[in-house]
Amino acid sequence: MTDTEFMDRAESVLSAIEACCDRINEESDADIDNQRVGGMVTLVFRDRSQIVVNLQKPLHEIWLAARSGGYHYKFDGQHWMDTKGQGEFFAGLSRYASEQAGAPLLFSP
Repeated sequence: MTDTEFMDRAESVLSAIEACCDRINEESDADIDNQRVGGMVTLVFRDRSQIVVNLQKPLHEIWLAARSGGYHYKFDGQHWMDTKGQGEFFAGLSRYASEQAGAPLLFSP
């Protein structure tokens, strides 16, 4: 994958996260504050805990830091998959965000 292809695919992930936060906030009382600065999105939950998603352009990876730990995702041609076998990016983000929000949340591409 070229740098340009990575940035196109990765930017669409960040945009999807922002759109999902907007949808979740409209449909529930989760109240997730999302802030984007360049290639990084920070989600702040009601308890002030955070999830940070940022792009690692030199490695062509997306990194996610949550209360449960840090995760690296690489595009496999179809999905962003955890480099240590922990599954697909949006499934992981949904799981970690649900844990931190104390309610089921769904993030999707």
